[in-house]
Amino acid sequence: MQVVGNGRHLTVGSTAPPLTKGKLRLYSMRFCPYAQRVHLVLDAKQIPYDVVFVNLSAKPEWLFDKHPLGKVPAIELEDGTVLYESLVLCEYLDSISANRPLSNPDPLQRAKDKLLIERFSQFIVLFYKMYQDINALNSDDVMKSLDEFETELAKRDTPYFSGTRPGMVDYMIWPWCERADMLTIIAGDRFSLSEKRFPKLLQWKKFMKEDEAVKGTYLDVSDYVKFFKSRQGGSGGDYDMLVS
Repeated sequence: MQVVGNGRHLTVGSTAPPLTKGKLRLYSMRFCPYAQRVHLVLDAKQIPYDVVFVNLSAKPEWLFDKHPLGKVPAIELEDGTVLYESLVLCEYLDSISANRPLSNPDPLQRAKDKLLIERFSQFIVLFYKMYQDINALNSDDVMKSLDEFETELAKRDTPYFSGTRPGMVDYMIWPWCERADMLTIIAGDRFSLSEKRFPKLLQWKKFMKEDEAVKGTYLDVSDYVKFFKSRQGGSGGDYDMLVS
């Protein structure tokens, strides 16, 4: 990954940087879990790319040329073709590079994996309630949304959902698991995962932190909390708090 510019998030009034020859371009935001999905796939498959970070609270005008809703992630190919939506992008990237396939080669298992990723959206919906009203978030609902994933890991009897090394399921759910401890820090211990109820998931999380692709974008939970707090009270957020 090569960061274009000084790593700051481009904002209103900025100019879209020219494409780098021989590389695809990822439009991203440093704290966005959907964008992190794409980073993980690109890094795991060692696809050369550069990245442009954008401020989503004061979006540059040109971002709407890359994504009709002015969102991230989006990728731009050398010929100017632009694609977006994280799951679409990750499946596309996996299909264009033979290096380290991330999707299961068996059509039936691949379909089951896609359903499992879709089921994880239950946890994602609950997670984002934290941004609306943390007091309205029920810890029992959060735990129940993860029970299926604990059961699935036990059934597969492998360190990762995709086998002996992380694959598409692992990378698609990881960004929210990386951020999950925010719930405990902001709302208390009732959101902590117990070793008794989630031994497989907790072990999986330890394994994932050692993955090279994960290390490439990993941030400490304190950074996510700091960014979350910077957006409270109507503030746009301190997007560049990690840029020296």
